[in-house]
Amino acid sequence: MSSGDPKQNPTPEELANMSQDELAKLGANLDDVDVIYRRNRWPIKGSKAEKRAERQIAFWFALAGLSGLAFVAIFVFWPWEYRTVGEEGYALYSLTTPLYGLTFGLSILSIGIAVVLIAKKMIPEEIAVQQRHDGPSEEVDQRTTVALLRDAYDTSTIGRRGMIKWSAAFGIGAFAVAAPVGLVGGMVKNPWADRDDSALWRSLWTPDYPGETIYLRRDTGRITDVALIRPEDIDAGGMETVFPFKESWRGDHDALLKSFRHEYSAVMLIHLRAEDANRAVRREGQETFNYGNFFAYSKICTHLACPTSLYEQQTQRILCPCHQSQFDVMQYAKPVFGPATRALPQLPITVNEEGYMVANGDFIEPLGPAFWERPGYRNLES
Repeated sequence: MSSGDPKQNPTPEELANMSQDELAKLGANLDDVDVIYRRNRWPIKGSKAEKRAERQIAFWFALAGLSGLAFVAIFVFWPWEYRTVGEEGYALYSLTTPLYGLTFGLSILSIGIAVVLIAKKMIPEEIAVQQRHDGPSEEVDQRTTVALLRDAYDTSTIGRRGMIKWSAAFGIGAFAVAAPVGLVGGMVKNPWADRDDSALWRSLWTPDYPGETIYLRRDTGRITDVALIRPEDIDAGGMETVFPFKESWRGDHDALLKSFRHEYSAVMLIHLRAEDANRAVRREGQETFNYGNFFAYSKICTHLACPTSLYEQQTQRILCPCHQSQFDVMQYAKPVFGPATRALPQLPITVNEEGYMVANGDFIEPLGPAFWERPGYRNLES
């Protein structure tokens, strides 16, 4: 630099002719960085300790890659469809979510450990003091910063360590593939391939054949108890969570258990007071879905599928405890507060000749949260 002042910015010509070392030193000087102590980790190349450190870093990157690939394989091929306890395939199904977390978590953890080892075993030890400055960076600062980063890379000796570079590419690359799999994977399978029999449309409230009777059943705490509901079992102003029951399930422990555990089984049966029922607004096309003062709504929140398990008798609101969505029972359970944007689906109900409460048909819209290509109501007569 022409003036001889070490802190004066060089001309563009001088800057272009500087070596990387000169740029690194200039950058430190311009940033008021005083390097008090600096020592290369491996002054002697090829030592056993150096190779051991390299293998350790490569091991963690390789483990990250293998874990990322394992996550992808498990996500694609591992059985994920719901199974009840004792049902064939339950053991594999019960491991699905833990394996997702284990493989994905191990992948990102291994990358983190490898990066920490690089910092501790490869990048030179250094103690530096720097004064802070405000304002935007000039071109010379940008050039010298790049040079400092290059210097850190070169002095770390990563550039000549093929084992670390290839294992890092494998580990980080596999993780980069695994990360979006959860999002993309849900778009690969066509959820409507089976049309009306698709899983997003059907629930255990769906009849297996035309005219099948599906009873409303309470949970007594014992799987094999079949406690059917009569109108007189619920006082005015009361609410009870009910589940489906089909005669074909009687004596079948797995089917009875599944009726309680299935994600879309729970329904809120609400017995409104007479004065409230008279003021209740029925949804268009669902005017006959209630039985007298009894209304039945899916318990699955239309926001993110949490159970809307809180019913306020005085305000006639159903509350979801997860994200505080509120649904107005007096207006066909439409959302009036919170992130939910759709009313809770209503189950048509009636009482059969034996005096038990039964479903008077299936839900006419999909249960749970919204999804792409979600249809509107089905025609009740279709």
